[in-house]
Amino acid sequence: MKKDKLSLRLSNVPTSPGVYLFKSKTGKVIYIGKAKNLRNRVRTYFQSPRNHTPKTARMVALIDDFDLMVTDSEIEALILEANLVKEHRPRYNVNLKDDKHFPYIKVTVNEPFPRVLIVRRLQNDGARYFGPYTNSKGMRKTVNFLCRLFKIRTCNLTIPHPAGKPQKICLDYHIGRCGGPCEDFQTREDYGELVDSVVLFLSGRGETLIDRLRKKMTRLSEQMEFERAGEVRDQIEALESVRHKQKVDAGRIVDRDIVAFAREGRYSVVVILQVREGVLIGRQDFQVVSEPEEDDTDLLYGFVQQYYHNQPNLPEEVYLPLALTEEELISKWLSKARGKKVKIFTPQKGEKLRLVDLAASNARLLLDEILIQKKGYKERIAKSVQALKDDLHLAKSPATIACVDISNTGETDAVGSLVCFVNGKPSKSGYRHFRIKQVRGQDDFAMMREVVGRYFFRLKEEGGAPPDLLVVDGGKGQLSSVQNEIGSLGFENQNIIGLAKRFEEIYLPGRKEPLTISKSSPGLRVLKQVRDEAHRFAIEYNRKVRARRTIKSALDRVDGIGPKRREILLKHFGSVKSIKSATLEELAAVKGIPENVANKIYAAFH
Repeated sequence: MKKDKLSLRLSNVPTSPGVYLFKSKTGKVIYIGKAKNLRNRVRTYFQSPRNHTPKTARMVALIDDFDLMVTDSEIEALILEANLVKEHRPRYNVNLKDDKHFPYIKVTVNEPFPRVLIVRRLQNDGARYFGPYTNSKGMRKTVNFLCRLFKIRTCNLTIPHPAGKPQKICLDYHIGRCGGPCEDFQTREDYGELVDSVVLFLSGRGETLIDRLRKKMTRLSEQMEFERAGEVRDQIEALESVRHKQKVDAGRIVDRDIVAFAREGRYSVVVILQVREGVLIGRQDFQVVSEPEEDDTDLLYGFVQQYYHNQPNLPEEVYLPLALTEEELISKWLSKARGKKVKIFTPQKGEKLRLVDLAASNARLLLDEILIQKKGYKERIAKSVQALKDDLHLAKSPATIACVDISNTGETDAVGSLVCFVNGKPSKSGYRHFRIKQVRGQDDFAMMREVVGRYFFRLKEEGGAPPDLLVVDGGKGQLSSVQNEIGSLGFENQNIIGLAKRFEEIYLPGRKEPLTISKSSPGLRVLKQVRDEAHRFAIEYNRKVRARRTIKSALDRVDGIGPKRREILLKHFGSVKSIKSATLEELAAVKGIPENVANKIYAAFH
């Protein structure tokens, strides 16, 4: 059915440029691509799978349907693809990790007296945007530095005031951090000149800005305005002190982005070195998530498409470590967005290759740090577990803890539970429950011994690793009975304790008096958590066992109801309660239940 539906859809795919969206059975978009000829491109996925990569083969197996969006040109398809990937974040596309959270610097040049803001989204509102910035802390320092240096207002006042009246100046004016445009102490032209300086600095035109300020300082000195000339001199010194001193020798002095990446498995880091006016002004780094089989060129293409889609300040040249299959198309797209030619290069030798290698070294260093952090997080022992090691005087931290509890409500339905915690957190795959089979009556010691014995016997048979610490819910009696059982199975060195509920007393083997741990100890808290979870799990299983027995006994009292008919009734009505409340007609209508049996069922419950 799926094949027939896709075949019918494929026969109607147009030959125009556009974007295709592959969907799974649930309707979720799993891959988005663009094509110059939609029919030729989309059909390649459903032809012979021999040429498919493992990633493509897995993706095609999940495709249940697809949508198409036709565009006028391939460049429009490229832009639309970038928009849709950002919106849907499909599993089989290259995705920037958390790219929507990167901040931008916004200069509201669309206002009479602009402000410098930090925003998370780009808008088509006439303002100037700079970014995105992956180092938000450094970006905020830059904003504060520029606002103080050029006395850019930080208030949210509407200037000039709509009512036509000057607004009261704030503290920033009195301490010399604002020129007071709200009370007409500063003209729009003077303020605009300061904003232009901020824009030049953020655009990487530091040298141009400093040259402009030097000319201004000279002009003010000639006009005998020495105080203002001194302010400009201070601005020049401050700018020179924060500018990067690393000059980059790469031929002509043009704006460049040097892009390189490092990858391992699903994780990749892409680094962009931003060179403006021959100076390395910054480094942006991004985490990228992709399938391990993703081709390097596809990964680079996906990143370039997503990064430059929302990049408000495009360079003249982009250096890449690999040649893109659609390099000419990307260059046309960026040139159209910039309004000027953007060239893409893949350096093979010389200083330009050295810059790409420098970016790659940065990417490798960052990726190694990420992988070390991930490995360290997995191997890190929780503080509560480390505290428990000290509290119980153990030789090593009990990374794995198992706890056993018993639940019974009389002489029947007795059950046991065992829960497992790894590094202080529940590990549901290690949970076990037990029906008590060998003990009659209410003998908690014997029940505990049976549960622990069965668990450790299975570990011995399967060659499994015992827990670092076994916690028995109970006091000295439960502990000693379980200890003997474990020892008989060859686990004499097993760390084991008893945790009594009443006073949270801890009993250790071979020790008469209980061990008391401070109630504020993280170790005691994790022990109580493990014990309470075992208790909850045991009670939950006990209730299930009792419910099953109640259902069975209630229907078994009815003459003519055996296991098969009981199953039919429960499957039809869902519960014994629904069977009890059913009418005679509803019971007789159940397939497999004769009318005379339906009468007996109805009579038994009414």
